[in-house]
Amino acid sequence: MQPERTRLAWRRTTLACAVACALLVRQAVREGSGADGYGAVAVVLATGLLLAGLAHRRSGGLSGARPAPLGPLAASAVAGCTVVLATVGVVMLR
Repeated sequence: MQPERTRLAWRRTTLACAVACALLVRQAVREGSGADGYGAVAVVLATGLLLAGLAHRRSGGLSGARPAPLGPLAASAVAGCTVVLATVGVVMLR
């Protein structure tokens, strides 16, 4: 049961990232934010793709009876993605 819950959590995370990116694109297009807004969109898209890749890789590793733990590099990348997305969100809300 635990691997299935972990897979679902990764899906929710990538879905939330996709929704945040869509809202950011919508805001950038509506307000005509210029280069800054589109730069933020590019950063969020790249971060979202990295996060989706990490989620796909992690979900594939959950097939065994006792899945391997998340490696330190992958955990750091996920934490970095979270910080980048939060920072872009704060900057865009100003």
